[in-house]
Amino acid sequence: MSRVLFVFSFVVLLVSGCSTNQIQVINSEQQIEHPDDHRFENRDPGEKQYPATCETDCYRERADIQCTDEACNYTGPYLQSEYDEAFKVKWFGHALFQIKTPSDATIITDPVFEEFDWPINWLHAWFNGEYRSHLPNLSAEQASQADAILYSHLHYDHFNKADVESIGDHPSYRVPLRMGEKFPEIGAQVIEMGWFSEDTLNTQTRGTTITALPAHHFSSRTYIPFIYEDNARVSWNGWLIKSQGKTLFYAGDTGYSEHFRDIHERYGAIDVCLLPIASYYSPTSPKWYRYVHMTPEDAITAANELECQVMIPWGYGNASWGMGDVSSHSALTRFLNMLEVMPLKAKVIVLDEHVSAR
Repeated sequence: MSRVLFVFSFVVLLVSGCSTNQIQVINSEQQIEHPDDHRFENRDPGEKQYPATCETDCYRERADIQCTDEACNYTGPYLQSEYDEAFKVKWFGHALFQIKTPSDATIITDPVFEEFDWPINWLHAWFNGEYRSHLPNLSAEQASQADAILYSHLHYDHFNKADVESIGDHPSYRVPLRMGEKFPEIGAQVIEMGWFSEDTLNTQTRGTTITALPAHHFSSRTYIPFIYEDNARVSWNGWLIKSQGKTLFYAGDTGYSEHFRDIHERYGAIDVCLLPIASYYSPTSPKWYRYVHMTPEDAITAANELECQVMIPWGYGNASWGMGDVSSHSALTRFLNMLEVMPLKAKVIVLDEHVSAR
């Protein structure tokens, strides 16, 4: 009997040690979900006609991108350590930004501090996948002091469960629909938001509103042949942050589509646009990669359609696993070359990548 009581007490301790998340769902009639299998869809599916495509000299070498065996660095006139006008924006490589709003709220986007989550990290090692040569100069402890964490989607380079556990329950988490069920139980507030839904940060600073916006992408995290797959069962978002009359748009992973015009029609010109310019390259599946990731010229077109006042590119760099691109800085090279032949109304800022070699 005493042995049974001991086992029961041990189980109770284990269960009590896991704090249940508080999941809130803000649905939206604008979210597109297939009625039969409840999978999410893009707003603008189908084959694309892209307004501009680089044909020649896309990767012409530039004197303002200097590379060594260890890293590449941009040294040109667009470079800033951080952006600090109304919003304060610091980039820690790939999709990880620290954003301070005019009302003094701190927001983190898509934090992944080291490598991919289990089991992809194990498979990555088994198949000799590319590791990050540099890691963000932002720790989970520092991120834990934020007011909110925004996740754009659940792909492994944007969402790591172990990092969520390390960050803990102090920040609130805003995520796409059905992503809350993917979270580890840490007692956190997790708010699932459908496209064009809004929520206000519940902080002492107040005055900061978060809006979930469409992205043109996809989601999948688990694939076991003939047994299980979760393609499109969780949605994918971009995010609009509004504070004291100023706006910042974090696009998340996205291809070019009509959704940028939809966003502009609803919200007008945007003060700061954080737009991806990488992961479009694939020698075997170029159409698919571009369908779900913007080329630099797609990002320039999107910035014009959004009437961005400031455009900050991301997705390339020393901490981006070299995924889907010719090299770590090839996307930035192409972007800078395209700026010489394509009009862009926005002010361009290339942020210093706050990362360190391993």
